[in-house]
Amino acid sequence: MNKLRSFNTGFYFSSAVLIVWLLMVLSVPFLELHPNTVSLEKILNLPDADSFLGYDDLGRPLFDRLLAGVYTSFIVAFGVVLVSLFTGTTIGVLSGYAGGQWDHLIVRIIDIFMAFPGILLAIALSGLMGPGIGNVIIALSVVGWVGFARLSRAQVMSIKQSGHVLAARALGASHGRIIGYHILPLIVAPLLIELTFGIASIVIAEAGLSFLGLGIQAPEASWGSMIRDGAQYLLMAPHMVLVPGVALMLVVMAVNMMGDGVRDWLDIKGKK
Repeated sequence: MNKLRSFNTGFYFSSAVLIVWLLMVLSVPFLELHPNTVSLEKILNLPDADSFLGYDDLGRPLFDRLLAGVYTSFIVAFGVVLVSLFTGTTIGVLSGYAGGQWDHLIVRIIDIFMAFPGILLAIALSGLMGPGIGNVIIALSVVGWVGFARLSRAQVMSIKQSGHVLAARALGASHGRIIGYHILPLIVAPLLIELTFGIASIVIAEAGLSFLGLGIQAPEASWGSMIRDGAQYLLMAPHMVLVPGVALMLVVMAVNMMGDGVRDWLDIKGKK
């Protein structure tokens, strides 16, 4: 009962935060925002009627820049997750199903990527390709597919020798039908859990790249660049760091809690 109550509390909190995040993303194209408008007379000002989150070191409204950063983090997170999910799952499923030399080669490639810190590789790729939202998506996708490939391969390796798959093969089912109808539906649940945790890590990675100056470039807004700009004014204007920092913390916490909730809900053994 305590576990169920804890799950419900975490689920409601994460759902509320993610719904607000999604509503903010959807509202950005329809709001009249001025995230890049400079007002020298409002530099480092505290919240007022025009911007209830205050202003930054150039007098730009933090509320408008926060919403612009929400849009950036959402586009990058879901762009990278979709590319990584499709690429990694395809490679992992084909590798695990085919086996042999092809599987051995894929495993070695996955081991190489996992041995090298992903964020360092993303930093190197971003530095080579240059800043920009498109290059950030490419750089994070290059390192993001590995987790999905490793997970899907492991799942396929354990399923392809099960009774229903062997029966389908004995009845003459094609490889495509076996994969599409007898294997993929059984690995959706673990991939869904991996997807939720992937979103959280990508949001942090995008903020980290922007903080280092390798992601979204000025004057475009990103939570990472907002934290970087506010770090030097932390004592005089702490709201410059608190606004994007709290937003980043809430989104990542909500996504992780949602992933934990989905994992517990799908854990049949844990329910017994």
